[in-house]
Amino acid sequence: MSIRRSLQTVSAWSIAHAEALRRVAIIAGVLAIGALLAVALHGLWHELRYDEIVAAIEATPGLRIALAILATAISFAALVGYDASALRYVGARVPARTVAKTAFVAYALSNTIGLGVFTGGAVRMRLYGAAGVEPGEVSRAIVFNASAFGLGACAVGGAGLWWDAAALAPMLRLPAWTVASLGALAVAAVLGLLVLCQIRGHVGRLRLPRPGLAWTQLALSIVDITAAAAVLWLLLPEGAVGFATFLGFYAAAVVVGVVSHVPGGLGVFEAVMLVALADRVPAGTLAGALVLYRLVYYVLPLLIALGVLVLHETGRVASPARRFLAGLAPRVLAGATLVAAVMLLVSGVTPATGRALRMLALVPLPLIEAAHFLSSVIGVLLLFVARALLRRLDAAWWAAVVLVALALVFALPKGVAVTEAAVLAALLLALLVSRRQFTRRASLLAVPFTGGWLVAMAVICIAVVGLLFFAYRDVAYAHQLWWQFALSGEAPRSLRALVAMAVVALALALRQLVRPAAPPPPLPDAAQLAQAQAIVRAHDSADAGLVLTGDKHLLFSPAGDAFLMYGRQGRSWIALFDPVGPYEAWPDLVWTLLERARDAGARGCFYQVGPEALPLYLDAGLRLFKLGEYASVPLPGFSLQGRRRGSLRTAVNRAERAGLRFEIVDTPQVPALLPALQPVSDAWLAQHRTAEKRFSIGAFDPAYLARNPIAVVRDETRIIAFASLLLAGDPAGEASEASIDLMRHLPDAPPGTMDFLFARLLQHLAADGYQRFGLGMAPLSGMATHALAPQWHRMGRLLFARGEQFYNFRGLRAFKDKFDPQWSARYLASPGGIAPLLVLADAAALIAGGYRGVLSK
Repeated sequence: MSIRRSLQTVSAWSIAHAEALRRVAIIAGVLAIGALLAVALHGLWHELRYDEIVAAIEATPGLRIALAILATAISFAALVGYDASALRYVGARVPARTVAKTAFVAYALSNTIGLGVFTGGAVRMRLYGAAGVEPGEVSRAIVFNASAFGLGACAVGGAGLWWDAAALAPMLRLPAWTVASLGALAVAAVLGLLVLCQIRGHVGRLRLPRPGLAWTQLALSIVDITAAAAVLWLLLPEGAVGFATFLGFYAAAVVVGVVSHVPGGLGVFEAVMLVALADRVPAGTLAGALVLYRLVYYVLPLLIALGVLVLHETGRVASPARRFLAGLAPRVLAGATLVAAVMLLVSGVTPATGRALRMLALVPLPLIEAAHFLSSVIGVLLLFVARALLRRLDAAWWAAVVLVALALVFALPKGVAVTEAAVLAALLLALLVSRRQFTRRASLLAVPFTGGWLVAMAVICIAVVGLLFFAYRDVAYAHQLWWQFALSGEAPRSLRALVAMAVVALALALRQLVRPAAPPPPLPDAAQLAQAQAIVRAHDSADAGLVLTGDKHLLFSPAGDAFLMYGRQGRSWIALFDPVGPYEAWPDLVWTLLERARDAGARGCFYQVGPEALPLYLDAGLRLFKLGEYASVPLPGFSLQGRRRGSLRTAVNRAERAGLRFEIVDTPQVPALLPALQPVSDAWLAQHRTAEKRFSIGAFDPAYLARNPIAVVRDETRIIAFASLLLAGDPAGEASEASIDLMRHLPDAPPGTMDFLFARLLQHLAADGYQRFGLGMAPLSGMATHALAPQWHRMGRLLFARGEQFYNFRGLRAFKDKFDPQWSARYLASPGGIAPLLVLADAAALIAGGYRGVLSK
């Protein structure tokens, strides 16, 4: 009878099966790519020497580095064009400055880090959503971007294969004509698609971009990939390899890196390039160029993003763009902190340059040893502080400021690390100017870490260990190395730093694993329900009156002026609606629920949330899944006149001719009325062969019903229908809202009785000064019809169109449309993967009173 049951009975298996197959395919692909690259790199590994890589980096001319920076700027300008084209494709209008800043920050974060909480998609959802773009449109724009990049890579790679087939053939171990043919086919495929855009607007249900937009996007893709390739090519020795030859391999390496699903393609991209150019560029020289490429094309844009953040935080004009970017401060700073942590760990296990050692000759050795040791410890601590910064914790900000400042002090005595000091100084400045973004009061040690984050941290530590053995593989190990203290004792110093990293990382990881489980939260008492009712009445969320059912747990803000209600079922903690109260208190409530759920080994999620707070859930690392649309009727000036409300006029006239009367029973008189309402409720339940529901629907509970007014319809002798009201806000205020919960009628009530009740109720509320009336959600309505729509939307459309045996989806939408309402989307915010399906199943169990109730009515 509910959306939850329909989704789980029809789509749960198919979506979960597809998701499982996709994950298996990704894992298998990553393992296959890793195995092939490991075999290919086996011989090259012995040719690489750490000192050769450092020498290659130092020998790179400054002019070529400057040109590489210019090529990076051109590439990022093209990437900004990607977003502008994608927004044009979906029909969204966003100011050019917002597009430029959003695209730049999104690519700077996702390119450099790539972890789930730093994805460019989450950044775009937040900023474009704040600019008024619907989440569905943002999702389609992201898919358009990915498709455009694939076409650009195909065009550039194909052109490179065709242009320099003779040079590439020996490397690919294929005949030159085969290489040229493959390149020509790739280019022909791209041109064929462009011709298709010219002559047809659609392919099946897929809407193709207009010809001008398609050509523009192809040009942008070519400029982006060509400029990005030029960054690395310029960092190679002059004349080492022709640009056309290099371009083909670069495009292939980028595609392999994307397919591998490794963040930023780190390691995979480098491995492909090392294998591809092994016969043309010395391994050490190429490795040095690849390191510089990562710094120029990945780390430098992140630092510029920090600079943009600083400028907006210190600006005096409170523009929308500034507010949007300020909201990204925790995400950008967490990403930069993570990069700084990795930088400290890497510098802790690699030797200082000869020039640095000569400059440190006058520095006391104990200071050098202490600075080197403590910098490595700070690097490990920052790995964990970065996660806490995402949660906007006040304690995390203080910890980051102190640790970064200490690392900055240690940067020079540990090895004259000037570049490292510059990065740390920029990060410290950005932290200081963003102080007001970190206002949540919570213990730093209380922050839970997901398994994915802990795995990522473990991979970083393992990579650092591997780097240490690579840098010192020519040093014979001996036990006395641990106790050698000398200016030139780089290997002993790095070994001691490695032990410190391991001990601190292990201690923090164990702290997470052995945290005591929190006791289960109790249901609210009478005082808490009264406090929640006062908050509901002071704000504009009438549906939040469902808190008075008393079957949901409550989480109040520290100031006691806001709350969040949630239910617990299985491993799901499901918050019903957005938080209630001042918006400033919402972020703390969202994060607190997620933290407590994770402490209890459960998944935190939010059910039926509106578009206003979507950035909060995105910032928390959740994904959004549309559930349907909510109908809201504006009440000022409401009347039954006009063509769209003709059916309501007819129902009202018919009901009044039949002698039906409408009445509002105020709250003090409700207890005396309940005995007359009980038979109506029992008859309705018997007719529908169902039991009382809970959680998102009120039940016929006298204590609950006695807290609000009730609308009734009478005939000459009895009550034949009723609806319990939910009220919020001052009726004379601009934010007042009303809604209904329990709606029941006798089986023999005249046709149109509920239409009569609703029409008269709306007229009554409009006369009392209420501004809006909530008609509730129409499940699965308003799903995206675009061919690029996510699978979730496709399954929702199928259920909406053909799932009448499970739920009257179209009938409910048609009923609400009689009142000519305004529609707004409602979402489920939950972790990704198959978690949304599990959450919906648990929500259905909460509503039905258990899993057994889901299968029966």
